Amino acid sequence: MFFKDSFNRLSFVSTLISLIFSLISGDILHAGVSLENTSKREDVEKARRVIVTPKELDRMSKLPGDIGPLPKITAPSDNPQIKAKIELGKMLFFDKRLSGDNSISCASCHDPRKGFSDGKERAIGFGGMELGRHTPTILNAAYNSLQFWDGRAPSLEKQALGPIEAKVEMNLRGDELVSRLKKIPEYNKRFQEVFGEDVNFTNVGKAIAAFERTIVTPDSPFDRYAGGDKKALNEQEKRGLILFLGKAACSQCHSGPNFSDNSFYALGVNQKGPLKEDFGRYAVTKKDEDKGAFKTPTLRNIALIAPYMHDGAFKTLEEVIDFYNDGGGSVFNKSEKIVKLNLTAEEKKDLIAFLNALTGKLPEVTEPQLP
Repeated sequence: MFFKDSFNRLSFVSTLISLIFSLISGDILHAGVSLENTSKREDVEKARRVIVTPKELDRMSKLPGDIGPLPKITAPSDNPQIKAKIELGKMLFFDKRLSGDNSISCASCHDPRKGFSDGKERAIGFGGMELGRHTPTILNAAYNSLQFWDGRAPSLEKQALGPIEAKVEMNLRGDELVSRLKKIPEYNKRFQEVFGEDVNFTNVGKAIAAFERTIVTPDSPFDRYAGGDKKALNEQEKRGLILFLGKAACSQCHSGPNFSDNSFYALGVNQKGPLKEDFGRYAVTKKDEDKGAFKTPTLRNIALIAPYMHDGAFKTLEEVIDFYNDGGGSVFNKSEKIVKLNLTAEEKKDLIAFLNALTGKLPEVTEPQLP
């Protein structure tokens, strides 16, 4: 008598590959297996040794590193999303009266036409001064647990207020801004309607943050692929995704739905611009291991926001990949996750093709009429 073999080998192989990827990405630990005793470098090397085909990738029900479509935005309990508040925040975002000499608005550096960055190597601040860091995009900034390259702001609300008072950026004291806005009847009316009180600096930050939480970019080709449409990525983009998860080890840091682990790493990028040295995260923590460490930026819409790195050191994605392919720079505390990758020319092209597939649907934002 012959019995039908009920063992589904295809399903088993697919599940096994997904499990291996999950383990090496630090995503899910199954069956009591722990990676606590392995180093970051060992984890990277394990990831780089895993090889799958595009067909095997298509069969994965869950991608490693917890990468996937963007979840719904959640707002703080003390600053819920309200349409009138979002509209007020948009007006403030575009209003140059938020700067000391009425020449700079939030949108001056976070330009909707330039991926909500400015397209410059480094930001231009008050009086035309070149600053030390590249302007980070606010696209999907609502998903960041910490804001700015050094993570000094714990929320969008704090991030929105910081540049206003910074002397090298917008150079306007909070009390002076409040005094200005109180002289504008339309702003007085809107603050009363939204917050039930007169204009104050804290609520300026809340309104701008509410607007910034609407600046999200869903529906990229990758999102559609991760959502089940396996034709949303072409073969080259799928090969790039496999490299991203494996040989190139990008997902070791660029993980989660926003392709950032919100952590800080020293990479050894040569400092460019007016600063001779930028201590990065160290300025916040005062820990030696954080000297020259900067936050992992999102890779969503990365094709739109050149140049790259905290100081705009690289003009193209090709330059960025070459930097990582060579094992980063030379610095005493370089992250153990940075290793030589030995990518071929074709693999670099595949990886860039995948990165381009992270461009989502941009919000339609036009400059409002200001009071």
